[in-house]
Amino acid sequence: MQDFTLNNGVKMPALGFGVYQVRDLKQCKQSVLDALSVGYRLIDTAASYYNEEAVGEAIKESGIKREDLFVTSKLWLADSGYDKTKKAFELSLKKLGLEYLDLYLIHQPFGDYYGSWRAMQDLYKERRIRAIGVSNFFPGRLVDLILHNEICPAVNQVENHPFFQQKGAVEIMKKYGVQPQAWAPFAEGRNNLFGNIVLGKIAADHNKSPAQVVLRWLFQRGVASIPKSIHKERMKENFNIFDFTLSNDEMNQIAALDKPASSFLNHEDPQTVEWLCNLH
Repeated sequence: MQDFTLNNGVKMPALGFGVYQVRDLKQCKQSVLDALSVGYRLIDTAASYYNEEAVGEAIKESGIKREDLFVTSKLWLADSGYDKTKKAFELSLKKLGLEYLDLYLIHQPFGDYYGSWRAMQDLYKERRIRAIGVSNFFPGRLVDLILHNEICPAVNQVENHPFFQQKGAVEIMKKYGVQPQAWAPFAEGRNNLFGNIVLGKIAADHNKSPAQVVLRWLFQRGVASIPKSIHKERMKENFNIFDFTLSNDEMNQIAALDKPASSFLNHEDPQTVEWLCNLH
């Protein structure tokens, strides 16, 4: 497994395993156990996924040393603010059965995220979290947070896939030393990603799958990723991306697939903000 070194020196696996939308706790636990058996060491969950307990059970049952794992969870915006963040963090730790987190993220750029960030800075200084970061922060809001706080986010987890590459946002992150991490790296199959002619041709030339090409493309752009699957064979497939390299021409072909809009949510749209802020 390859790593990316975060801005505080912590090493984070370039490829992790996500459990978004795996709400069945038995299935979630088995998926995490399967992922760990394949070789994944970064497990990404969130309070709003309602499966932290299952992730914790799988980690405990796996027998893998805690120091060999990289566990991420996220703070939902209903718990934003200094005091609420402290309580939400403790609850996540309790559900996971862990003494510390490797990475804790503010899940959405709304509410009192400044208060949340101050709480997370304190938890980081207390060594309760090895690295702190954000998720879904668009460039202006990310830079504002960086310039007005003591600690710069180590990670910004955002939508990133061939059809929404966020090239400008990634450049801003790199300028400030924030590691980009892609959620939904396959766009959840939208725009017929797995049947895309360009990705299919590149995949065939390397004797790989379109999914492997996408994850390799992200890695070569310096973007970490957290693909999700409940099928062990696909977990193995997604994990096997470090034995080939895409050429500059192939990278450029994929770059040409970019579209101007999100495949899911526009976090700068007022209706999206209203919807997210009303989710509890």
